Amino acid sequence: MLVSACLLGVRCNHRGEANPSDVVRALASRYRLIPVCPETMGGLATPRPAAEAHSDGRVVTDGGVDVTDAFVRGARATVALAAATSATDAVLKARSPSCGEEGVTTVALRTAGVRVRSEEDV
Repeated sequence: MLVSACLLGVRCNHRGEANPSDVVRALASRYRLIPVCPETMGGLATPRPAAEAHSDGRVVTDGGVDVTDAFVRGARATVALAAATSATDAVLKARSPSCGEEGVTTVALRTAGVRVRSEEDV
């Protein structure tokens, strides 16, 4: 099962912090958890400027920098990792431009047939 690395305590969110979830960590007793951070996998630094996904498919930082290519690279890398590990499920960070309900990575994983939930739905 793919899991947003920040939910497992890795300091990789845009502020350089973690978003640890005891509920998500408890999944380790039933599943092999594979940590992913699509934004860093796409080449973005930690910390990094906050970004927002737009309805036209672009992802833009608060400062107006288009980081869509990095988000797409990270999504593709995450889908490739899911395929390589035969992961059929993922728990991703809610309200993230990568991992949120309509995030770039969430959409890519769902398109590839991976069941995606947020930490709020576990």
